[in-house]
Amino acid sequence: MDHPIDQWKTVRNKLTRFMMMYKFALSEVETKIEILQEEFQLLHEYNPIEHTKSRLKSPESIMKKLIRKGGVASLADVRNSVKDIAGIRITCSFLSDIYRIADMLRNQDDLNFVSVKDYLKQPKPNGYKSLHLLIEVPVFMSDRQELVAVEVQIRTIAMDFWASLEHKIFYKYNGSVPERLLAELKEAADTAAELDEKMERLRREVDEIKQTSASAQDREMRLLIDRQSFAIPESLLRLVEEQS
Repeated sequence: MDHPIDQWKTVRNKLTRFMMMYKFALSEVETKIEILQEEFQLLHEYNPIEHTKSRLKSPESIMKKLIRKGGVASLADVRNSVKDIAGIRITCSFLSDIYRIADMLRNQDDLNFVSVKDYLKQPKPNGYKSLHLLIEVPVFMSDRQELVAVEVQIRTIAMDFWASLEHKIFYKYNGSVPERLLAELKEAADTAAELDEKMERLRREVDEIKQTSASAQDREMRLLIDRQSFAIPESLLRLVEEQS
C-alpha cells in the first residue's frame, strides 16, 4: 500500500496534468487569435476583434457544475461532462464580424469543430445573443497528444455590455430577479440588437464611401510591420506584380 504522501503526490500530479492541458489549449487558441488580429491590422487596415477575454474554470467551480449534473466517477467523465473548462470570449465591432471570425477559425485545419450554438439567429428567451463554438485543440504533452475542448464565444460590444450587466443583476438577486426587471432586461436586449443593426448599416455606408473616394495619390504603398512604416520601392512592386 502506498504511503499517504505518495498517494497525495499521485493525485496532485494527475490533477495538475489535467488542468495544464486546458491551460495549454487555451494558450494555443489565444495565439491563433492574436495572429489573426495582427494579420488583419497589417493587411486589411481593419481589425474586427476589439478585445478578448479568456478564463479557466477553477477545480471548485468544476466540482460545483458536476454536482449539479449528478456527479461523475473519473477524470474522463469530467472531460465528457464539462465542456467549458477552458473558454475564451471574442468581442468584435459589428454583426458581420462575428461570422467572419468564426469562418477564420473554421479554416484552421488543426481545430476540430464539435458543435455550434447560434444564439444570434435564435436568441435565448431573456434576449441573450452570442455565437458559441465548441472546438477541440491538439495539445502535445511530453508523452502524448490530447484533443482538448475549448469554448469560444463571439459577440458584439453591445451584446457583451448587455450580458455583463445581466450577469451582475442575477448575481445581486441570487438568481431571483423580479419580473419587472426581467422585462426591462429583455427590452434592453432588444435595444442593443437594434443598435447593432444600425451600426452595421453605417459600417456598410462608410465602406462604400471609402471605395469611391480612393484616388491616385494613394499610389505610394507602404508596409506597416510591428508599428514601423516602410516605403515600398517601385522596383519591388513591379517584381511582385510580375509574379502575381
